[in-house]
Amino acid sequence: MAIRVYNSLSRVKEDFKPLHEGWVGIYVCGPTVYDWTHLGHARTYVAFDAIIRWLEYRGYRVFYVQNITDVGHLTEAGEDKVVGRALRERVEPMALVEFYMREYFRDMDALGVRRPDISPRATGHIIDMIEAIKQLIEKGYAYEVDGNVFFDVSKFTDYGKLSRVRIEEMIAGARIDVHPGKRDPRDFALWKKASIDYPLKWVSPWGYGFPGWHIECTVMAMKYLGEQIDIHGGAVDLIFPHHENEIAQAEALTGRKPFVKYWMHTGLLTVNGEKMAKSLGNYIRVRDILEKYSPAAVRLFILSAHYRSTLDYREEKLNEAESNMKRLMNSLARIEEAKIEKASDKPSSSEERQILSELYRLSNSFDESMDDDFNTAEALSFLFEISRTINKLVDLPSINKHILNEAESILKSKLRILGLPDTPPRREASSKLVEALIDIIIDIRNEARRRKDYATADEIRRRLALIGVKLEDLPGKTIWRIEGVY
Repeated sequence: MAIRVYNSLSRVKEDFKPLHEGWVGIYVCGPTVYDWTHLGHARTYVAFDAIIRWLEYRGYRVFYVQNITDVGHLTEAGEDKVVGRALRERVEPMALVEFYMREYFRDMDALGVRRPDISPRATGHIIDMIEAIKQLIEKGYAYEVDGNVFFDVSKFTDYGKLSRVRIEEMIAGARIDVHPGKRDPRDFALWKKASIDYPLKWVSPWGYGFPGWHIECTVMAMKYLGEQIDIHGGAVDLIFPHHENEIAQAEALTGRKPFVKYWMHTGLLTVNGEKMAKSLGNYIRVRDILEKYSPAAVRLFILSAHYRSTLDYREEKLNEAESNMKRLMNSLARIEEAKIEKASDKPSSSEERQILSELYRLSNSFDESMDDDFNTAEALSFLFEISRTINKLVDLPSINKHILNEAESILKSKLRILGLPDTPPRREASSKLVEALIDIIIDIRNEARRRKDYATADEIRRRLALIGVKLEDLPGKTIWRIEGVY
């Protein structure tokens, strides 16, 4: 079955055929690193991580670019998010960026999100952006007004084809700078004029300033993936104006259409049915949720909804995800136990073969779900069926080892595809248990000494020392302490 992808541009599912056979270039809009990573970010990046894993599983070589926005992303009030936060905290903007960028990667690492092949920063591509803006002016798609440069929307006849926003809605939604020099309220900034004392500014042909947010992604996507790319993704709220403007800039620059073959967008995240917002007091940082739930459970919760649907955060859903992860891990642990206690070379029984046949059917259904626009929610339902079917297998008194190994391989491969753990967690020994075990070993050593078996006693001391347990023989007793092992 061919992979089918819902294209936000055509608004239908299409057969996936990349521009270059066997190779997929994907660009996903990354975070603006001025604050902590929240659950909405995680929703998008976990979803695309699963998409990339599936493409790789299907044999594609994937080249993944995800930018870091560290300048030019303005608030509704027209304030640069990085600069505004840095001024309030009285730190250098790039120090603020460096801190939150590192914390973003730390949170994504915890959730099992693999890092992109390239994470280009906007501030590292200013020269490229200036050159692109110069070309847009030369081609008649942009104009300069008092040190600001705007894209002339009227010159791009396809404007609005992604969002399908009507002209009156564009004008009504024209945020921020209704600059007196704009020819049309719909026109958007490519370059913003900055004062001499502005913290983040660069020299350009139009004076000191900084790039607009939209031109950043266009330039970085084309620099690393070419004038036309396979997949461009992000959250659904980026469709307008951000992604709409990216299309206009790229296609005006190159004259090649489409700029992106498949546009993919993740749905919004809500909290108990409401939009997540600091003002509502329901803003959830990834760092905070990982203090309450395991990373695997958070990831499972995110993947339990189709990437295009709205994902609603509720405590009971996370608790359910935690329980479901324990069930999956229990199946893995039971397989390990069965391999030791029940696996044999005996011929497989009809019951075993029937169970394995069911596992193959469920595995194929999982694959078909992922091929159908990366439907992780449906795929997970088949994964849980695989887990339950494996439990039936390991309940048998004796199991053909080849069938057991095949069952294990099926379960582990599906877990890896979704970025979930594929080995059961090891139980951590409590401090009381450790103390009791060491005391038992010392008793055995003391018994060897009473028998004058000094070779055994010395060997026990030596081997305990190798793992950091140092013994000291005192009159009538032996004491111990744990020291560092280097």
